[in-house]
Amino acid sequence: MKKLNVRFETDKTLKDIEIVIRADRRDEQTDALIESLTRSEPVRLTVLDSDNCPSVIDENSIVFVSADGKNVQIVAQSGKYRAKQSLQSIEELLSRSFLRVSRFEIVNLKMVRKYDFTLAGTLRIEFENGMETWASRRYIPIIKERLTREEGYLC
Repeated sequence: MKKLNVRFETDKTLKDIEIVIRADRRDEQTDALIESLTRSEPVRLTVLDSDNCPSVIDENSIVFVSADGKNVQIVAQSGKYRAKQSLQSIEELLSRSFLRVSRFEIVNLKMVRKYDFTLAGTLRIEFENGMETWASRRYIPIIKERLTREEGYLC
C-alpha cells in the first residue's frame, strides 16, 4: 500500500471543498480513497422478502449475493431476499467491502470468518453465520491479490 501524504491548503476563492488526489497512476487504492471520500452512507437495497413484499436492507447486513440464472438471491443477517436487479447491477452499487468470487456470487468481506485455500487449489469461504461458499478457480488469483495487497488478510 502506498504512503498517503495529506496536507490542507486554504483557498479563499473556493466556495465548496475541492479534493484532489495526486498519484503516479489511478489504481485500486486511489479508487478506494475516492469512494471513501464520496460515499456518506451505506447502500440500501429494496428487495423482496419470502412473502414477495418489498423490504429495504442495508449493505452492511448482506452476507453474500448469488445468482441462479435470472434469479438473484441476497442472503443477509436478517434472512434471505430476492432482488429484481441483475447481479452485475447490484455489484456496481455495493461498496469495496464486497468481492466477486465467481461468475454467480459476490461476498461481503466483512462477514467472512475464514478463508480455506486447499492443496487442490480451491478456496472455501466460511461466513460468520456458519454458511459457506466456494470460489471459482478462475477468480482465485484476483481474490488472493485483493486480500493480500488491499485488505492485508493473507500472509
